Amino acid sequence: MTTTSILNLPAAFDTGRELLVPALRDAIRRHLGPEMGRVAEYHLGWGDCEGRPTGSWGGKLVRPNLVLLSARAAHATAADGIPAAVAVELVHNFSLLHDDIMDGDATRRGRETAWTVFGVPPAILGGDAMVTAATSALLESEAAGARSATASLMAGTQRMINGQCSDLDFERREDVTLDECLQMAGDKTGALLGCACSLGADLVGADPELVDRLSAFGEHLGLAFQLVDDLLGIWGTPEVTGKQVGADVRVRKKSLPVVAALNAPDADELRALYFRSKPFDEDDVRHVTDLVERAGGRDWARAEAARQTAAAEQSLALPEVAEDARGEFLEVAEFVVGRQF
Repeated sequence: MTTTSILNLPAAFDTGRELLVPALRDAIRRHLGPEMGRVAEYHLGWGDCEGRPTGSWGGKLVRPNLVLLSARAAHATAADGIPAAVAVELVHNFSLLHDDIMDGDATRRGRETAWTVFGVPPAILGGDAMVTAATSALLESEAAGARSATASLMAGTQRMINGQCSDLDFERREDVTLDECLQMAGDKTGALLGCACSLGADLVGADPELVDRLSAFGEHLGLAFQLVDDLLGIWGTPEVTGKQVGADVRVRKKSLPVVAALNAPDADELRALYFRSKPFDEDDVRHVTDLVERAGGRDWARAEAARQTAAAEQSLALPEVAEDARGEFLEVAEFVVGRQF
């Protein structure tokens, strides 16, 4: 989805981890064979390349914790949402395994990526196995909404894949519109977050309107997150992002602020620089960054992130949403737009 860490989330997320880790371990053990299980365990951080336990866990489990929160929003318990939470985390990690291969990334979370250790074919198959395990985790549940939740997750997964395809297509195009870029971000980032924020409620058989409103919250939140992440990719400091200022400009990423600027009037100089074949030096990065800002890309992205966040919050304005869960969802939204850029 994105690269920026999510910190300072609700305290309930710590309790959620205690429920989630054993359930995820059990799902990997039961639904993946020994070889694919070893790839998954390595990728998730709890095993080395030989399968020996590391005593650690990779990732922050943000999405599955949102699933547990959505079950609570429907007046069920967090434990009732565990099968859906496991399924969402498996799908998320399927996407990360495949993303690392497509992007050629050699490291993740401070160590070698799975494909560099096991090879590309086993890493692809490991990701595939995680998707089928996600389906199994939901369908074997005896909850009232197991079939509905499975259909929702698979639809969200397909949208995420479509978004990734569009993102790849954008790399070779010079005519990407802002609407196309928003659609891509909504699919690639918003779809799975929409699932995460609604799947627990869906699984426990909540009213469809509640499920839809929780999904809308997640979709708007996903877009807000992507917008802020894109702002950080250009104007974020190394202390916040761990990357150089202007990191996304250096690789000429067609992020939302850049595409907004490229489609602005009088963007000829920016377009000529951004699409030239010659690599950027530091002066180029600074100049392009200034052009993006002058064309309104930064201001537009800030305003759109605020608009998406407000729409997310409005989605929760439903009496049926359990009040404590609503408050924790809003804490997540507040954090998303509070990151410094």
